[in-house]
Amino acid sequence: MADGNTMCPQRVAMEHVTSRWGTLVLIALLDRSYRFSELRREIGKVSEKMLTQTLQTLERDGLVHRDAKPVIPPHVDYSLTDLGREAAEQVRGLAQWTERRMAAIQTAREKYDAAKA
Repeated sequence: MADGNTMCPQRVAMEHVTSRWGTLVLIALLDRSYRFSELRREIGKVSEKMLTQTLQTLERDGLVHRDAKPVIPPHVDYSLTDLGREAAEQVRGLAQWTERRMAAIQTAREKYDAAKA
């Protein structure tokens, strides 16, 4: 847990995996490797800066592999490591559950909002 200035390493890693962009990157990379611009288009609505930060964070955590080819122009592919694939499958399961249960979630929201009004 937190000790004032630092957070528990597991919590930090979980925040990286379950962040808005981390989740979308991991799920996208389950299908195949992507170049940066392709991945940005696939995810949509993510800034270049945020995608760069997310990829660097996931790479540091050992979840994403960055393969920079020494060619002109530069060619960089991003893919999942074995650890990243394992995390991505877990995240995809949660995303699929959310999709399946969205009607129940929406009903609960409407009930909550009506009670608060």
